Amino acid sequence: MRLLLIEDDAALQTSLQRTLERRGMRVLLCNDGRQALAAWRQHMPDLVLLDLSLPGVDGLEVLAQARQNGLATPVLILTARGTVGDRVIGLNTGADDYLAKPFDLDELEARVRALHRRSGAAAGDSVADAPACGQLRLDSASGAIHQGFKVLDLSPRELRMLRTLMERSGRAVSKEQLFEVVFPGEPDVQYEAIEVVAYRLRKKLAGTGTTLVTLRGLGYLLKADA
Repeated sequence: MRLLLIEDDAALQTSLQRTLERRGMRVLLCNDGRQALAAWRQHMPDLVLLDLSLPGVDGLEVLAQARQNGLATPVLILTARGTVGDRVIGLNTGADDYLAKPFDLDELEARVRALHRRSGAAAGDSVADAPACGQLRLDSASGAIHQGFKVLDLSPRELRMLRTLMERSGRAVSKEQLFEVVFPGEPDVQYEAIEVVAYRLRKKLAGTGTTLVTLRGLGYLLKADA
């Protein structure tokens, strides 16, 4: 199991990494909220351990951006903010579980393994129905798109567009629908920007057995190559 630990306390980082790796897990580290999303997308871990009090960008903002960008990896919040209100905010933002500091390491391990089992069972239940097109497969557990065993390298906007098209593979999706998905909460973006994202995505789909087709007056359609 690969964990991404996003925590700025160096001593706690070291302690958790040593403990969890002795228990058979691989722990990847990040100590800055500004770098957290990039590390998350790069490593695509099985589970994220997320502190809320991070330098640069607050942990809740990291979580909100991750969910907005389609990163569905299970998240266990680790924080000294232990009030009911803080827990509710964290869970409503997209966390899967919450553990207040200081915590028992055995309980942490138990919660990590329980979350991993639940996410694995959910992925297993839905694997036959996982959206796929050509050589591409959408991993519903992590939100990533795979070409074989490789995670496709996409920007957040490209990922949102491709996920939407894969979920409707073989059907036209209007530019209006895609614009709302690709640029959520960005009122200053010009409507034509969706064409730029489509252009860049089309180039990245080369060699994947998948083609992004422009349908004049209808929008875009994703289809598997013959």
